[in-house]
Amino acid sequence: MRLHRNLVYTTIDSLSAIFNDGEYADKVVARALKKDKRWGSSDRKFVAETIYDIVRWKRLYMEIAEVREPFDRDNLWRIFAVWAVLRGYPIPDWRQLEGTPERKIKGRFDELSKVRKYKESIPDWMDELGVKELGEELWAKEIAAQNQPAKVILRVNTLKTTKEKLRAILMDQDIETEFLKDQPDALVLKERANVFLTDAFKEGFFEVQDASSQLVAAFLDVKPGMRVVDTCAGAGGKTLHMASLMENKGQLIAMDLYESKLKQLKLRAKRNGAFNIEYRIIDTTKVIKKLHEKADRVLIDAPCSGLGVLKRNPDAKWKLQPEFIDNIRKVQAEVLENYSKIVKPGGKMVYATCSILPSENQEQVKRFLTTDIGKNFTFVKDTKILASESGFDGFYMALFERKEEKKS
Repeated sequence: MRLHRNLVYTTIDSLSAIFNDGEYADKVVARALKKDKRWGSSDRKFVAETIYDIVRWKRLYMEIAEVREPFDRDNLWRIFAVWAVLRGYPIPDWRQLEGTPERKIKGRFDELSKVRKYKESIPDWMDELGVKELGEELWAKEIAAQNQPAKVILRVNTLKTTKEKLRAILMDQDIETEFLKDQPDALVLKERANVFLTDAFKEGFFEVQDASSQLVAAFLDVKPGMRVVDTCAGAGGKTLHMASLMENKGQLIAMDLYESKLKQLKLRAKRNGAFNIEYRIIDTTKVIKKLHEKADRVLIDAPCSGLGVLKRNPDAKWKLQPEFIDNIRKVQAEVLENYSKIVKPGGKMVYATCSILPSENQEQVKRFLTTDIGKNFTFVKDTKILASESGFDGFYMALFERKEEKKS
């Protein structure tokens, strides 16, 4: 087990782009992996996992390395040295790693691991907010679970194949998967692999979608022939799942504020063979008004803090700000009030977030039910998914039914 100079240099460059230039980790990693065509899978694995690892544990490592932001090259090397020592790599005799204090690093790690904000590598405000909303014990478990790397979960596209057939196709390419209990469309990779390079992906046999996210379409109870509206479709993971459950029958309207996201969804839908989707950009209030009381089912996958998906987006720990969470709660309340008007009497609606905070979830539901439009709805049930219990993303979804109009 030894360090290779070209892989480490790429890692250092990538960390500089994420920490100093504010770039998104997933985009930086994707770029880094294209750097050298001669790299094998183990080289690419080292680069991707090391970048994510250091991003995840940034606060802990910078405390041990005694460096402060913004990081110059020497600082980044010191942080890298901490990672290498704690991962058990022999330190090579490179100029940048001269004088790495191995015993001191291990001692500081033991000392700082007694304090949760360092041990779990999170900002002070996030630790305080987690304790306030979830309580000391549950927050400690949840943030520890959010620091575990995310598993790769596939959602089988039932418009094109079955779970059993896809599993066999992937097995032929040495990609082993397992079924997931109570998840009819999910396959879990036993080991990480670049599934996007497979023919099965290019032919639209599956999408990558976390197990928690895969529960939403079924929770909304969509059926073939219905008119369904996905109000915050984004790039459309849940839209595509609903299209497959609808068997391409009926009308599925995917809406978003951003045209670029809907363009992505169009490409994915083409690959998936999902052709009952219509695309609408929410550029004026008229777009929503035209749909008032017209839909059998409405999904509001609301913008949120993303505190349920930190294992998937570890750089969000450093990008998120407390003011953003205050603002997003207001947006959630507005979205719920405005978009719920699309549900027709007797229709159903799901409000979902990838957050674990009650203030974005249960409290939003309670508040909505006291509003003028909310009084037209019956709360049916909700599901709260914690990473510490499920092993997957933290998630919340609430199901409502719009009351039938009383006949006079």
